[in-house]
Amino acid sequence: AGCRVELPPKILCCGRPLYDYGMLDLAKRLVRQTVRTLRDEIAAGTPIVGMEPSCIAVFRDELPNLLPLDEDAKRLSKQVFTLAEFLSDRDFSPPRLELTALYFGHCHHRSVMGTHPDTDLLKKMGVDVQEVQATCCGLAGSFGFEAGERYEVSVNAGESEHGIAPRVREADLDTIVVADGFSCQTQIEQLTDRRGVHLAQVLAMASHGGPAKVPPENDVQRDGGTRDRTRARIAIGAALAGAAVAAGRAARKKRASR
Repeated sequence: AGCRVELPPKILCCGRPLYDYGMLDLAKRLVRQTVRTLRDEIAAGTPIVGMEPSCIAVFRDELPNLLPLDEDAKRLSKQVFTLAEFLSDRDFSPPRLELTALYFGHCHHRSVMGTHPDTDLLKKMGVDVQEVQATCCGLAGSFGFEAGERYEVSVNAGESEHGIAPRVREADLDTIVVADGFSCQTQIEQLTDRRGVHLAQVLAMASHGGPAKVPPENDVQRDGGTRDRTRARIAIGAALAGAAVAAGRAARKKRASR
């Protein structure tokens, strides 16, 4: 698309894992840090492209409520886009990829941003798009990882008659499963023998002439180095999130004991 891509100088967080559990003060602290880090780009009107629908939804929809008096927060909510939204507003000719895709939109993606730019881009590439109409993959962030009733609800949602798991299993092996949401990808991988890939990975695959393997997701590189770095980042992120959760609970207990 002819754009120069820059990454933030440090890891930033939308705060959703915290405020989903009621830890609004900690969540606001993270969001303020994100706004401060991106302040120059926000002031310059630089488009900010997010890869995770759940995070984009925070900046697009919930950020103005979290920081109602911060003008930069209001500007950021209007400057953040999904990859498909960003590319659809530019003179971008996508690479061709003539195959069938089972497309599953993340709940926040569908309710806040809408998935039409994504499916339109895939169709423009030559992809035969079969959009899954299931309401939710069932994982819902950390919800599906909690032992007991929540885990059962999560699996039942994914395995329901119109859930994502049966649709993925029914798909031909040469059909690519497209799911941008990390939760959706995780649920698909843990309930089936397939993997969902991100739209960015589909574009990369097409730019290299299409998949050479069946199923197509096996063509997405998962070498040891990348996997190890990813696991390390996940471990660090989980540790930080766990520490934040523990700190929040400790603070509540301390206040309650007074």
